[in-house]
Amino acid sequence: MRERADGTRSSRTLAAVSAVLTGTMALYIALVAFGNITDFGTNQQFVRHVLAMDTTFKDDDLMWRAITSTALQDAAYIAIIAWETLAALVLLAATAMWCVSLRGGGGGGGIRRARRAGTVGLLMLMLLFGAGFIAIGGEWFSMWQSKSWNGLDAATRVFLLSGIVLLLTHLPSASAERAEPGSEG
Repeated sequence: MRERADGTRSSRTLAAVSAVLTGTMALYIALVAFGNITDFGTNQQFVRHVLAMDTTFKDDDLMWRAITSTALQDAAYIAIIAWETLAALVLLAATAMWCVSLRGGGGGGGIRRARRAGTVGLLMLMLLFGAGFIAIGGEWFSMWQSKSWNGLDAATRVFLLSGIVLLLTHLPSASAERAEPGSEG
């Protein structure tokens, strides 16, 4: 099939890619949130150990950062689950918006709305895994020092995947830009 002069095929292909990848990230974080809700204790222990810094090098210059109150540790874990759940809902809505835009519904702003919603959801993931797990968990609470409670590799994977999806959803499309005057891209 040949591309039309107005770039319609490439625009629809990019929207389809965005829908699939946004949906993949939505599925991932929905399963993470579901697992944390239905098997609360497993990752609760992870959060408790990271915040308590009980498996780090126990450097006196760093240990003042440790949070040993189980109530505060559990509050942090519940906040993480709430953030994951909200991100999943935003990304599921964005996926639906991408699908509607592919079918031609939603008018000229369909792609723009899908892109905005997807951006919010993907940035939520990047904040959680980048700022939350990599920066705060990894550096502030020295998670990198722990052999048994180190989630930096997994957090880095999710952060990078979210960033790649975000970049792909913001690739310019000639026909989409013409259809949406004043769009931010």
